[in-house]
Amino acid sequence: MTENNFRSGFVALIGRPNVGKSTLLNYVVGQKVAIMSDVAQTTRNKIQGIYTSKDAQIVFIDTPGVHKPMTKLGDFMERSTLSALDEVDAVLFVVSANEKKGPGDDFIIERLKQVHQPIYLVVNKIDLVHPNDLPKIVAQYKEALDFKGIIPVSALQGNNVNQLINELVTELPEGPQYYPAEQISDHPERFVIAEMIREKVFQLTRQEVPHSVAIDVTSVKRENEDTVHISANIVVERPGQKGIIIGKKGSMLKKVGQLARHDIENLLGDHVYLQLWVKVVPGWRDKAAMLKDYGYRNTDY
Repeated sequence: MTENNFRSGFVALIGRPNVGKSTLLNYVVGQKVAIMSDVAQTTRNKIQGIYTSKDAQIVFIDTPGVHKPMTKLGDFMERSTLSALDEVDAVLFVVSANEKKGPGDDFIIERLKQVHQPIYLVVNKIDLVHPNDLPKIVAQYKEALDFKGIIPVSALQGNNVNQLINELVTELPEGPQYYPAEQISDHPERFVIAEMIREKVFQLTRQEVPHSVAIDVTSVKRENEDTVHISANIVVERPGQKGIIIGKKGSMLKKVGQLARHDIENLLGDHVYLQLWVKVVPGWRDKAAMLKDYGYRNTDY
């Protein structure tokens, strides 16, 4: 492919919570840009991961899992998801091979019927089902919408992901390279750092502190040539949640810090000194100003 017919475009990932959209995005770009957790609704912003080859660039938008909004944060997540579908060249509707089609999928399908861009059905987690069951799984969705293509993948193991990329590149229009080849996300470092800390809170506290957590990165300073000093608040809604995150004699907070620091050091390529505090802000998810302070800036409140 010559330089004149370089292909580029924007692709949205949409699907119910926990179908593996973030895992797929991270596999494609080859580095962690979206947090991965088996706790539903961990992705809150449209995270752009950038795939670049010698002949194409795909900018992926990972949308929050579709769910019924219960708070202003939930409403922001919902609108963030649906608005992404109007900004892209193609849509990947990601479903889980080991779960039956449910009301959440039906809701997404109804919204997708209004989309004019090519829509691909990506059946993820095929490593969890028998190959003979795949036709029956695909049939549930095939009858509901006319897909441009249907691609079974395992985002965790990488099965068929290259095929998915190749199909997308074929469909994308000729266009410029929007980002430098080495760039994998358009988010500032503070955002990605906050996501990495939040991922560890989800992983370690499980259902005890579900969606009442925000991360406020207050300072990122380069102390010297190879050391970065980072300070951040872990924001929760109730004192009991603060106790859980701190843990006995600070053990949980220390573990969160150790695991997050490891990921942040891989991201920055430097030694990281990470200081974490836990702050109680009652009802922050329903306060518009706080949503903006904690990184949810595309709000109309």
